[in-house]
Amino acid sequence: MNSVSFDLLQNGLSDDDSLEDESTTTATPAATGKEEANNNMASSNNTGFYSSGLDDMILKNFDDKNYDLELSRRVAALEKRVQDQEDYIVCLKSTMADAHRKISELEQMITSSAQKGSSQHHGPFKATRDVPGFFPTALPSKPSGPSGDSSRSRQQRLSGSPETKRRTGSFSSPQSGDKMGGRKWGSTDNDINAIGNKSPRKSSSLSNLSNRQSVDHKGPATGVKEPQYDPEEKSVRMYLKGRPVVSYLPTSVETYNIKAKGSAPSKTLALDWVYGYRGKDSRFNLHLLPSGEVVYFMAAVVVLHNIDEGVQRHYLGHNDDVKSIAIHPDNVTIATGQVAGHDPEEGMPHVRIWNSVSLNTLHVIGLGDFDRAVCCVGFSKHDGGAHLAAIDESNEHVLSVWDWAKQKKLCETKSSQDPVVQVEFPPSIENQLISLGKGHMHFWNYSTGKLVKKSAIYEKHDKPKFVLCMAFSAEGDVITGDSNGTIYIWGKGGTRIKQAIPGAHEGPIFSIITLSDGGLLSGGGKDKKIHSWNSSFEKENTGDLPEATGPVRALCSGDESTIYVGTTRNAILKGELGGEFETVVQGHTDELWGLGINPELGMFATGAYDKHLIVWDVESHKPLWDKILEDPIQSVGFHPSGNFIAVGLQTGRWMVLDTESHDLVTVHTDGNEQHDIIRYSPDGSQLAVASHDNFIYIYAVEEEGRKYTRVGKCSGHSSFVTHIDWSADGKLLQSNSGDYELLFWDAETCKQNVNAKDLRDVEWATFTCVLGFPVIGIWPEGSDGTDVNTAARSHDGAIIATGDDFGKVKLFKSPVSHPKSECNAYPGHSSHVTCVDFCSDDSTLISTGGRDMGILQWKMS
Repeated sequence: MNSVSFDLLQNGLSDDDSLEDESTTTATPAATGKEEANNNMASSNNTGFYSSGLDDMILKNFDDKNYDLELSRRVAALEKRVQDQEDYIVCLKSTMADAHRKISELEQMITSSAQKGSSQHHGPFKATRDVPGFFPTALPSKPSGPSGDSSRSRQQRLSGSPETKRRTGSFSSPQSGDKMGGRKWGSTDNDINAIGNKSPRKSSSLSNLSNRQSVDHKGPATGVKEPQYDPEEKSVRMYLKGRPVVSYLPTSVETYNIKAKGSAPSKTLALDWVYGYRGKDSRFNLHLLPSGEVVYFMAAVVVLHNIDEGVQRHYLGHNDDVKSIAIHPDNVTIATGQVAGHDPEEGMPHVRIWNSVSLNTLHVIGLGDFDRAVCCVGFSKHDGGAHLAAIDESNEHVLSVWDWAKQKKLCETKSSQDPVVQVEFPPSIENQLISLGKGHMHFWNYSTGKLVKKSAIYEKHDKPKFVLCMAFSAEGDVITGDSNGTIYIWGKGGTRIKQAIPGAHEGPIFSIITLSDGGLLSGGGKDKKIHSWNSSFEKENTGDLPEATGPVRALCSGDESTIYVGTTRNAILKGELGGEFETVVQGHTDELWGLGINPELGMFATGAYDKHLIVWDVESHKPLWDKILEDPIQSVGFHPSGNFIAVGLQTGRWMVLDTESHDLVTVHTDGNEQHDIIRYSPDGSQLAVASHDNFIYIYAVEEEGRKYTRVGKCSGHSSFVTHIDWSADGKLLQSNSGDYELLFWDAETCKQNVNAKDLRDVEWATFTCVLGFPVIGIWPEGSDGTDVNTAARSHDGAIIATGDDFGKVKLFKSPVSHPKSECNAYPGHSSHVTCVDFCSDDSTLISTGGRDMGILQWKMS
C-alpha cells in the first residue's frame, strides 16, 4: 500500500459506508470541535491526499465490501516509526560529520603550529604533538583524488550529508509533528508558517526537524554567523548551517565592501503561460466564462484561458496551492480556496473572492477560520449569490456559511469525519445547501441561524460508498453520481430518491452537469466515457476519451455541442460527443525536476517522475512530442547543436535521444542512483553526468553527438552533487554538493583542483551553481542551505534567476556578490521551484515546480 493510502487512512477514512438515519443535528455558530480539529491538524496534509487517495479507493475498491482498515493503520504507524528513526540517524550523521570536520581542522592547526615550533626549536604545541592518542587517528578523511574511492561504503559517502529535496526518490509518510507533512501535490515543501510542513525532500538535519519561519529576507536570525571578508586573501567566507563556504574575488574587483547591499535589477518578469491543469487530485475545477475563457487552476495560479485565441490571463492573488473554485451567478465574480501557504500575513487557508474581468481581489475571508485547506466552495443562487459556503479539511470538515460581501461568518458546524468532495446551494430553495462525499449526503438548512442537517434516505436502493458529484435540474431536482455508477434523482427539497438509473457508468461517476435544453452529461472515472441524457434521463449519445489522457475529472459545456473535459492525468480536452477529442492543455502527472533549453530551435524539454519526456514549443506553448521512457526522469540537457537531448534517470542510467526523430542514440549506466544533473560542455565535445552517488562522470562526445566514451569520474565530494558548470574553454568544472562544498575539477584528468584561489578569474560558460562569489547574495539571511534550489545566469550575464523552496522565482543583478542583495520576487509556484533557465535570447524564462508539477513561462522585460 502506498504512502497516499497511509495518509488517507491516518486521517480517519474509515470503511464504514453506512449512512446515518434521517436525523437532525444542530451546531452553534462557533463549533465546539474546532479546538480538537486544531490539535489534530498534524495528522493530515492539505494538498490533495484526500482526493488522489479517494480516487484510488473508488476505482480499485468500489465493489469491495470488506476493506480491512485496522491492518493498514498499523502498517502506517510502523512506517511512521521507521521514518522517524531514519530522520534521527541522518541527524546523527550530520552532527558527527560536523564534529569530524572540526576535529580535523583543529588537528591541522596543531600540527602546523607544532611543525613551526619544531623548526624554531621551541613552541607551545611541541610537547602535545608527541603525545600518543592526544587526538584520535582513526577518523575518516575525505579523499581528494579520483581513485581509491570506489570501495567506500554508501554510509561513508553520505556521512555529513544532509539529505535534500533532490536526493529523495520516494516520499515518506507524514510525521505526527508536521501539520502539513507528506503532501502529495505541490504546496510549499517548507516549514515556513506557524502551520508548518516538513517536505520529504527537505534536509533531514536537526534544524529542519523543527518548525522555522520563512527566511525570505525577513531580518536577522539569531545565532547566524555573518559573512566575513578577508582583505588579504581577497575572499569571502559565508556560513550555511554553521559550515563555512569560501569564495575568492576576481582580481578585477579592486574594492569590496561586504556591508554594501546590492540593488534589485531593472528587469522584471511577467507570467506569460502556465502549462498543465490540476486534475489529478482536485474536482469541479473547470468552468466556462461569458468571455469565452475556460477558467481552471494550476499550482498557485488561477488560469483564464481563451483556447480559441491561444491567450491566457492569470490571477496571482494566492500564495499556495489553489484547491477549490466556484463561479458566482453573475458569471464574473469568482471564489477560490487555498491551502495553508507561505505569506506571513495571508499564509493560513482562506478564500479569495475576485473579479474575473479586472483580476482585482474583492474580499479575503476565513483567515484563521479554516484548517489545512479549503476543499469546497459554492455560491448561493436563490438570493443572487449573497452567501458563500466553504468546507475545510480539518478532521471534522467544518462547514461554514458566509455573507462574503461583509466578510461575516453566519454559522458553522462539523459536517463529516469522512472526506467531503462538493457543497452546493439548490438554485430555488432559500437557506439550504447540500454536501456530499464518502459515505454521506447531507441536506442542510440554516434559516434559524444554525445549520440543521438531514441525511439522505436510500430505502430499497443500494447505498454507495461515495457520493461523488451533483447537479440540479431545471425543476430543482438534485441529480447525483456515485461510486457504483448509479445516477439518482432526488425530489426538490426532499431527502428521498425520486428516480434511479443503475449502471449509468461502469464504475464511479466523477462529474455531472446539466445542459440548457434540460439534458445531462455524465463522465465516468473508470470507463472513460461521457454519456449524454435527455430531460427524461434517457441515454442519447456516448463519447470515449483517449486512453492516454485518463478518466474524466470535470466536465464543462461550451458553445453549441462543444465539451471541455478535465482529466485525472492533468489534461484538458475539447471535442464533441461522437467525434474526436483534442488535447488543448497537457501537463506532467508526477514530480518535475528535469528542464533543458534548446539553444537553437526555440523549444525546451521537461522530464518528470511520470517517465514522460515532453518537448515544448516556446511560441505556440504546445507539446511538439512526448516520449514515455522506462524509468522516472531526473535531469535533462540539450547538446549545443540542439540536435540531441541527454536524459538522466533515477536508476543510474542515462540516455541520449535525437531531437528530430525521437530515436534512442545511446544509453549508459553509471552507478545505481539518480543522475541529478546532465550537462554538455560549451562546444559539445564532453558530457558531465552528476550523480547521486557523489561522483561526476565525464564522457568524450564524438561524431557530432552520437558517440560517447567514458573518460573517468570526478571523486572527492562527500555528498551528492547538486549543481555543475563548465568553464568557457571546456577544461574545468565547478560543482556544489549537498553538504555545501564548492569544488573544482580538471575535465581531462578528472582530478580535483584544490587551488581554488588560482581559479578566481575563470570564465564560466554558465553559472547554475548556488555557491560561489557571483551568487553570495542569493541566499536569504538565516538560510539552512537548502532554501535555494536552482540558479541560472542570463546569456548576457546581467541577471541571475533563482528558484527557492517558497515557490518564488527571483531576479538579481549579476553578479550577486553582496550578502542581503535585493531582488524582484514573483509568486506562481506552490511547491519548491526545481529549475529555472533562460531561453537563448534572454527574453523568456522557464521555471518548473517540483510537487506542483507546473511549468511556468515568463516574459522578461
